[in-house]
Amino acid sequence: MGGRRRYGQYCGLAHAVELVGERWTLLIVRDLLVGPKRFTELRRGLPRIPTNILSDRLKRLEADGLVRRRLLPRPASAVVYELTEYGHDLDEIVLALGRWGARTLGAPREDDVVTPDSIVTALRATFRPEAAVGLSLIVELHVTDVVVTARIDDGVLTTREGTATEVTGAEADAVVTVGPGLRALLAREITPEHALADGGLTVSGEPSAAEILGSVFVLEPTPAAALDALDSESETSTNSETALGRLRDRQHEPAPSVEGYPGV
Repeated sequence: MGGRRRYGQYCGLAHAVELVGERWTLLIVRDLLVGPKRFTELRRGLPRIPTNILSDRLKRLEADGLVRRRLLPRPASAVVYELTEYGHDLDEIVLALGRWGARTLGAPREDDVVTPDSIVTALRATFRPEAAVGLSLIVELHVTDVVVTARIDDGVLTTREGTATEVTGAEADAVVTVGPGLRALLAREITPEHALADGGLTVSGEPSAAEILGSVFVLEPTPAAALDALDSESETSTNSETALGRLRDRQHEPAPSVEGYPGV
């Protein structure tokens, strides 16, 4: 663990950058915000980090009081890394930085990778609780070879890697498969209708899931596109609210009766 590079300023921001500003450090924090991880799990989620750099960053985070090691009980008997309370204080900061960076992220490069923890973090960062009040929905999201399930329950989001059955024990209301256009969809730079039409988005199950995805999970548009977005905002908002309304109405309707089995 080498010496820390300092800015020589008595400033909270300067000190914060000294703590988490080195390459890879915030991505390690991002993945640990999703949940405790073994060293091998962290390595899998950051496939391009050299092993010695990962080890060094974890030692530094431990020394600074952001990360601790914990021994799992038998039969696992494995050591995991987890954030301390001080480390968890970075949660809203990491989500805000993710939202800010995504605004000018652009299209993915050929060698860019997508990881489960990056998708979970993106969903958490862009979720609008106020738009999901009264909504109950389980969405299984497929992005490249990553599968993540998001459960929305009256404005509360829980999301984890895995299929809906693995994560919630229930079938998904909708299975959504999306490609590189996910960021543009959340930023409303393309509409769900356009994404469906060009094959960048497919939905099975709940028919309004695509519109709901674009209204409950929202990213601010890129600065250059902000003015253009104003022109279509009214139409997009109306379509999204209509989709949410239809789903909420159906969820409050009594289930149809089947002979011998009354609706519940």
